[in-house]
Amino acid sequence: MAFFEIKGLKKSFGSNEVLKGIDLTLEKGEVLSIIGSSGGGKTTLLRSMNFLETPDAGEIWIDGHRVFGMDAEGLPEVNREAQRMMGLVFQQFNLFPQYSVIGNLTLAPKLHAKERADFKQNKKEIFAEIDARAEEILRVTGLSEKRDSYPYQLSGGQQQRVAIARALMLSPKILCFDEPTSALDPELTGEVLKVIRELKNSDRTMVIVTHEIGFAKGVSDKVIFMADGVIEECGTPEEVLENPKSPKTIAFLKNAKD
Repeated sequence: MAFFEIKGLKKSFGSNEVLKGIDLTLEKGEVLSIIGSSGGGKTTLLRSMNFLETPDAGEIWIDGHRVFGMDAEGLPEVNREAQRMMGLVFQQFNLFPQYSVIGNLTLAPKLHAKERADFKQNKKEIFAEIDARAEEILRVTGLSEKRDSYPYQLSGGQQQRVAIARALMLSPKILCFDEPTSALDPELTGEVLKVIRELKNSDRTMVIVTHEIGFAKGVSDKVIFMADGVIEECGTPEEVLENPKSPKTIAFLKNAKD
């Protein structure tokens, strides 16, 4: 079985069938970029993978664990523990304005730590480990100097890097990005893409919804083009972006260059 697998995933909003049976696989350490026109189902797929939307049918497997499927009565069933294997970096950052950078990074891990059986006995040591991990991630993402700053004091690019760092704090097996540069000015896009490229070098499995075709070509192991709720084309960046077979993919890439 592949490290990450989606089988027959469907999602409708009323009479609008947005995902019409998605199948895909991803091996550990691979980077998948999802491209396509607006309304093709990219963001719904990403949100369904992270359970911000509940699929109507299908299965999602991560590292041998079924994280989503249908129960014996045909109702959606989510494995909440396995759900933590997914991490999502939002398009609009979604930082907590009342917390500093370091506070944004440590808030969720410290809340999760309170669920541990040994928390009361080892609170000081557990929190110290979380703080140390946060400092290391700040270093990796180039944010150490901003640890005590608040979101309003940061540029858009810095806020997006904080959002990436926050997602990394929970050690997700799969890290997802929803158009990570769309809310940024062009001059700030490069610093965020640089961080994502460096994460690829750390053998991290990632799924990226992006409109940056050049970036997708440079960072991806696999690219899918979505249109009308289905995967129209899937393959390596060279296959999909340089030698597309589908007329819809060809038309999309032509418009992206124009």
